[in-house]
Amino acid sequence: MSGLDYESEYNNRARVPEHPGIIAGWQRDAAAFRDAASGELDISYELSPRATFDFFIPEGGVEPASAIALFIHGGYWQAFDNKSFSHMAAGPLGHGLPVAVANYDLCPQVRIGDILEEMRSLVGALWERYRKPIVAYGHSAGGHLTAALLATDWTKRGLPPLLVPAGLAISGLFDLQPLIETSINEKLGMDRAEAIALSPIAMSAPRGTKLTAAVGGAESSEYLRQSRVIVDIWGRGGVTAHLDVRGEDNHFTIIGPLASPESDLTKSLVALL
Repeated sequence: MSGLDYESEYNNRARVPEHPGIIAGWQRDAAAFRDAASGELDISYELSPRATFDFFIPEGGVEPASAIALFIHGGYWQAFDNKSFSHMAAGPLGHGLPVAVANYDLCPQVRIGDILEEMRSLVGALWERYRKPIVAYGHSAGGHLTAALLATDWTKRGLPPLLVPAGLAISGLFDLQPLIETSINEKLGMDRAEAIALSPIAMSAPRGTKLTAAVGGAESSEYLRQSRVIVDIWGRGGVTAHLDVRGEDNHFTIIGPLASPESDLTKSLVALL
């Protein structure tokens, strides 16, 4: 009804023809980072073989940190794993934040709601291990999961309220309904009721939390709309919400600055503390 070509709006790879080189760079930089970083790899948080996380420790150790940072990768809930994104921990590590880089099951083997439950289980596991609040940051589908973690009622799970008090959602998806009629949904299998239930804009705004929604200035009009809408709706619902439209970044280049402690994107994440 909007007149938009949703297939084109959400086809990030077609919009960025140079994406193969960028993704190859992620994998190269992630491997180099793992070789040099201190931490523990492939820690299980659920029974599934993919339900693991890598944990990277700053020079000062875990104990002095005020929170644990949790990075959640994208890929429309159906692609990639955490090993392509290890270097996304480098920026927060430089500010003394320990970082968990999440892995999770993928669609169509599971549904988006199952992935969200995995992320909630991971947050619970991190709390049990370290007894520190979790600041989430994620890209694309990981941005969706970041927002959904903020909107979770942790007390119903026997966990502290505001266990995830803040999040940085980068190129996030907060309204899943436009995806229903696209090829992306072939593996997701969402109907409209499921898409609404899983959309953060339809969840109760998590009053008292902080959300920064970052989106590239060169991304599609739909990605820009998604970030503007969540900031508007949640901002009116008691969330300290901020929109960060980032220059000429596209869907793939936007996360690069997280690898540097000195970048403004990393500093905006740290400022959420």
